Amino acid sequence: MLENRPPRDHREPAGNSQDKAGPEGPEDPAALMAAEGGATPLMAQYLAIKAQNRDCLLFYRMGDFYELFFEDAVKASAALDIALTKRGKHDGQDIAMCGVPVHAADAYLARLIRQGFKVAVCEQIEDPAEAKKRGAKAVVKRDVIRVVTPGTLTEDTLLDARRHNYLAALADAAGGLGLAWLDISTGDFQLQAVEPRDLAAVLARLSPGELLVPERLLAQAALKEQLADWTPILSPLPSSRFDSEAARKRLEAFYGVKALDAFGSFERAEIAAAGTLIDYVQLTQRGKLPRLSAPRRLARGSVMEIDAATRRNLELTETLSGTREGSLIAAIDRSVTGAGARALAAALAAPSTDPAIVGARLDMVERLVSGAALREDLRALLRRAPDIERALSRLMLGRGGPRDLAALKAGLAVAGEVRRLLEREADLPSGLAAAARHLGDHAALVGELERALAPELPVITRDGGFIAAGFHAELDELRNLRDHSRRLILELEARYRNETATPSLKIRHNNVLGYYVEATATHADKLKENRLFIHRQSMASAMRFTTVELGELERKIASAADKALAIELQLFEALVERVRDAGDAVAEAARALALIDLTAGLAELAAERGYCRPVVAEDQGFTIAAGRHPVVEAALEAKGETRFVPNDCDLGPERRLWLLTGPNMAGKSTFLRQNALIAILAQMGSFVPAARAHIGVVDRLFSRVGAADDLARGRSTFMVEMVETAAILNQAGPRALVILDEIGRGTATFDGLSIAWATVEHLHEVNRCRALFATHYHELTSLSAKLAALAPYTMRVKEWQGEVVFLHEVAPGAADRSYGIHVAKLAGLPAAAVTRAEEVLTLLEQGEQAGALAKLADDLPLFSAAATRPPRSGPPAPNAVEEALKALHPDELSPREALEALYRLRSLLSSS
Repeated sequence: MLENRPPRDHREPAGNSQDKAGPEGPEDPAALMAAEGGATPLMAQYLAIKAQNRDCLLFYRMGDFYELFFEDAVKASAALDIALTKRGKHDGQDIAMCGVPVHAADAYLARLIRQGFKVAVCEQIEDPAEAKKRGAKAVVKRDVIRVVTPGTLTEDTLLDARRHNYLAALADAAGGLGLAWLDISTGDFQLQAVEPRDLAAVLARLSPGELLVPERLLAQAALKEQLADWTPILSPLPSSRFDSEAARKRLEAFYGVKALDAFGSFERAEIAAAGTLIDYVQLTQRGKLPRLSAPRRLARGSVMEIDAATRRNLELTETLSGTREGSLIAAIDRSVTGAGARALAAALAAPSTDPAIVGARLDMVERLVSGAALREDLRALLRRAPDIERALSRLMLGRGGPRDLAALKAGLAVAGEVRRLLEREADLPSGLAAAARHLGDHAALVGELERALAPELPVITRDGGFIAAGFHAELDELRNLRDHSRRLILELEARYRNETATPSLKIRHNNVLGYYVEATATHADKLKENRLFIHRQSMASAMRFTTVELGELERKIASAADKALAIELQLFEALVERVRDAGDAVAEAARALALIDLTAGLAELAAERGYCRPVVAEDQGFTIAAGRHPVVEAALEAKGETRFVPNDCDLGPERRLWLLTGPNMAGKSTFLRQNALIAILAQMGSFVPAARAHIGVVDRLFSRVGAADDLARGRSTFMVEMVETAAILNQAGPRALVILDEIGRGTATFDGLSIAWATVEHLHEVNRCRALFATHYHELTSLSAKLAALAPYTMRVKEWQGEVVFLHEVAPGAADRSYGIHVAKLAGLPAAAVTRAEEVLTLLEQGEQAGALAKLADDLPLFSAAATRPPRSGPPAPNAVEEALKALHPDELSPREALEALYRLRSLLSSS
């Protein structure tokens, strides 16, 4: 377990010197919680704060620990695997208690958040010395400074640096649905109007960490079903919190505008969702507002919609087993900064449907593909750039530290170098030229931070020591007094010795007297006679004195550390205010660096893997020459295995529906997936793994590949398949791309064939979309005579000496057989079972099916042979050939005798 400290004794304070001023100091938890009934002052404070945060675990600060009590302690101890103890009583019952150390709180917070808890962090907001003035048993004032929820994380230790963490809100108004989402750690803020049928796909695109919904929407069966997959992250709120008019006013106040028209035209539902997000952030951050970008509206149809099942089947961001390794993003990610990786993830999640936008992105990538030297220089600079976006957000929320200022300093310095590098290039595409401008000139801010910050920086601001020497004269003086106090005391001690001619004189310190001058009894009279020394204490062997000078030095030393820290904190706030003033420009530079990293990473990928620039157009063409699967190809090369076999795909208007047949293991599923992935890569603005590619804009992508059940909703594998197929047939339009693999295989043969047949017809006649349909139902190939745009294709195989060789090539035509028994043999099916399967297949292929099945039922040689074989009663009888072989002694045989023995063995073998 991470934290299993022994239970503290009931008499021991649950904190440190910050929480008490001595044995009778304020707030001794043992004393304050010892009452047999009722509420002690400490418990009264705790219960009042807890009542305001009922849906959260309360991290209640007591000295060096965050303590949890009652049911919170029971839940947290189980979730964190830490010791559960008891402290005092309340209403006659033991108070359950557990705690986590403040210095390690982030690790525990991360575990609790991952398990779906919200945590209210309650800090001491008063100096214990002030509490002591109110009485010996006064309780230090506390309040919740922040509520930590899955969607409001900002700490690097709680976040994945390479992906966004969105807080989203869904609202309804005027008969429409609106969705808004923001990343509090970066300031990204967007809105979108959503059709109910598209809600699941939009949420799958965002994958929010937390979703706010009005309670009334959860009462609607249709929407509740759409939200079923997101139940663990739902945060239901009273419907009154989603009022669109109140939301509008909240947004206008937040951005300091009279109207939202400057940001765009929004529907009421979008405004309601966005305003609720602002309200929720203000509540959880206790009034400390993050810096958010202006709200951007995502127009309907502006990005390729990909539903959750398709994202899962195509393994875009994680594999079916839940790992990043082996996914598409892992195969293509060449970014060198966290912000660049987040930009890549966002582009992959939402490929554009605007050819102009895609073309501009491809221009940028192409420039860095051809300009290898520029690309390498940019990537070398970007490797030095910290995560400016998240550092800026923490500083704006009052949660940042000196290292965040240092991150801004380093990141903005890199931004300046990148801008100067790009400005030297004469032929930049418009996107890169604009990014260079947005990097801005931050030399003044960088210079100020350079002068202000020390080389070595603490994690926590209150640790001090982060302001550089020479930046502030008074701070330097105080530090000199603090850091060199021993030297100053020793110098004063030496001077007193010389002035009084007392070699035994020493300056000492204890907690009662503080600093004092001590001399032995032999020399004490010298000091008594000297007016400089004031008598403090007489002892048997020595006498103690003080001086005005020593008293003043003691006061300076005692206050120097506190004063130095206070000045440092003031300077820190001044620097943060300086950053806050430049916040918009800093955020713009951060976004520009992310875009440049994204572009350079895609260019590096294209150059490294030999990708081509695709053409993305407003037509319905879809032509790929020598396409490859980006993940499979990379995996094969990593293992040093055979080269990936490329294949063409042409889904033009005359052949927009391919019927793909062929055996298992021949590569049908890989071929299907690679064409879908190429479409995604092209529309996100990346080069693609092909010799040539022309993609007519795909507005919706659907994939039904693989098999899985959904036990939580009581759905069988076949039911899941039918639900996903139904969604495709109901939603796919002429600009959609559909890939379907083995529809109908989960039920009886004729049922499955019928469903597959009807699905092909519907795709062709009703949806009229581009589609790849892989099947083992060879009977479907007869549809090519009826459906004009249906084209039969097959995976090529070659039979050689009784074995089947998979060529992994796609060719026109239809497969004449599925080679399933051969695959079963490769899988290790027993030889007897393989032989019997071949016999059954031959009988079924030669005879009328009903009669063949009846004959098979009456004749089961594989099992009847086992049933009628007589049981063995002992070891098998000796074989004549084996006995003759045992009698031979080869070394004793002449050549002629050996030849005769060989003929004799042959005759024995024939007779047996």
